[in-house]
Amino acid sequence: MTGRLPSRHSASADGAGGRRSAPARRVRDVLRARIRSGVYGDRPLPAEAQLAADFGTSRNVVRDALALLRDEGLIDRVPGAGTFAVATLAVQGLDRLRGLAESFDTGSDRIVNRVLLAEIVPATPIVAERLELAPGTPVVALERVRYLDGEPLSLDASYLTADIGAPLLDMDLAGRDVFGLVEAELGLPLGSAAVAIEAVAADPTVAGLLAVRPGSPLLLLERLTYTDSGRPVDLEYLRFRGDRFSLSGRLNRIPVAPYRGATASTERG
Repeated sequence: MTGRLPSRHSASADGAGGRRSAPARRVRDVLRARIRSGVYGDRPLPAEAQLAADFGTSRNVVRDALALLRDEGLIDRVPGAGTFAVATLAVQGLDRLRGLAESFDTGSDRIVNRVLLAEIVPATPIVAERLELAPGTPVVALERVRYLDGEPLSLDASYLTADIGAPLLDMDLAGRDVFGLVEAELGLPLGSAAVAIEAVAADPTVAGLLAVRPGSPLLLLERLTYTDSGRPVDLEYLRFRGDRFSLSGRLNRIPVAPYRGATASTERG
């Protein structure tokens, strides 16, 4: 019979090894959360024997969990010193529209931008459609590698309407957020943004710019920002290193009217 779902006792897609690694994946997930929340800080993770006791499992399971975390690029083993978290995670909130530098304490210039491209170009059909312009209309293309605490964090490609983007070409694009320049220097209040998020793999060019291996996981944000009057002015494609960046927010459950189709069908039956 086609379309039959596998039995709960049947071999998983990973085979027997996949089933055996399930406890390791659970330990991995807890350890990842602890590392991301800064539980260990600059200290080494507890020894395998201590972790096994903490989780009530075997050292083999802990060893497999640590191997999974190393494969993700989250930890590294230093001979004679222990196992350490490799990178600090940058967490950006989803509670409001903000630029990258606004999300962190930038008193010590934690965010630095390397400008790769800043020029006026004709809008491609996709860019023109999103910015509600005619194809070929001049727009400002801006591409920057953004560094947090001296390490590459993201590759940002932006397309701005010419009236907004052209004045920015003479401003400090290496040291300032675009949002900050638009509002503070141009006096144009921003209102909202439409955001789409997906996971992608780093191609060789992007991998080289972000100092990761080709194929490494990236978080791609497509963000279309509007002025407070509702005009789209900034289309961005932001590629964040998956090992250095996370989005965090709070979602509220909004009651909705119950779906009555099934009830009506049941009543008719």
